[in-house]
Amino acid sequence: MSELLVNMVKGSNAERLMLLAHGYGADERDLGALLPHLDPDGRFAAVMPRAPHEASGTPGYAWFPITADGIDPVSFTGVLDDLDTLVDEQCAELGFARDEVVFAGFSQGAGLALALAMRAGVATRPAGVLAMSPFAPDVERLGFDWEASTAIPVLLQHGTEDPMIPVTVARQLAGVLKAHDVPLIYKEYPMGHNIALESVEDARAWLDAIRAGEQPTAAIPEPPPEGPVTTVTTTSFDLEVLRSEIPVIVDFWAPWCEPCKQLGPIVDQIARMREGSYKVVKVNIDEEPALATQYEVQSIPLIAIFRNGRLERKSLGAKPRPQLEAELGMLVIP
Repeated sequence: MSELLVNMVKGSNAERLMLLAHGYGADERDLGALLPHLDPDGRFAAVMPRAPHEASGTPGYAWFPITADGIDPVSFTGVLDDLDTLVDEQCAELGFARDEVVFAGFSQGAGLALALAMRAGVATRPAGVLAMSPFAPDVERLGFDWEASTAIPVLLQHGTEDPMIPVTVARQLAGVLKAHDVPLIYKEYPMGHNIALESVEDARAWLDAIRAGEQPTAAIPEPPPEGPVTTVTTTSFDLEVLRSEIPVIVDFWAPWCEPCKQLGPIVDQIARMREGSYKVVKVNIDEEPALATQYEVQSIPLIAIFRNGRLERKSLGAKPRPQLEAELGMLVIP
């Protein structure tokens, strides 16, 4: 018997179950507000369990602990077992078919929904998985039953401005699912680590298709083309910056940084105006913490200029282009 605390909302015309798992720091009431939009006709009975661990620094809960060594596999497997038992119990109590259940979740809960649906050794698979801004462990190491997963449609949604789980992570996850022939719809939205009205509307349409017995699938859209400022990583920094034959302007930034967003168009303008004389690149300090540490980036936005492999000058904070150029020791262009 499952010991998870559960919030149950049964639609007026409920014909199947939806498991709706909240994200880190939330609780069993968090996603209930989505139901009038996800399921306006009341076709689902939504079971929303509370995660079993307290989430440090928040009033809510976490599905599994995350330490410096990563996810505790014992806790991760244990909570999957608990959720599996919960779904069995709710289907039996309400008289719903186990293979018509939809697993859905946000962030940690979305990663669990995917793992619960696709892990090996499961007798009955769900009708589909709705993964909203998923925090998903390395799916290639989880022992998924990829053959069975080819019959499980997935809607994967993510924000292009997500400061907690970069959109590149979601794109990689989508690529893995697609490579294993999972029926996948992958969509991106101009949002952070949250849920937008447009994403909910797309989820509702996808749920209607699942209820109709369809397995929606589409090609993964190409990521938007990169602008005049290219991204460098720890791996490419030596070649692109330190060994560059021309001076390099480096924008140290992060997606959650509002002043960085204000400064972005100015950095783009400098890249266009100085093309051929300067190279302009950017470093996401969340994804490249080693570079941030190496160059003592303690506040952002920080713009640095490298010449002949050496850091020459820095400018901290958002400011007008002429002031930025002057602080970097560049000839100011009116």
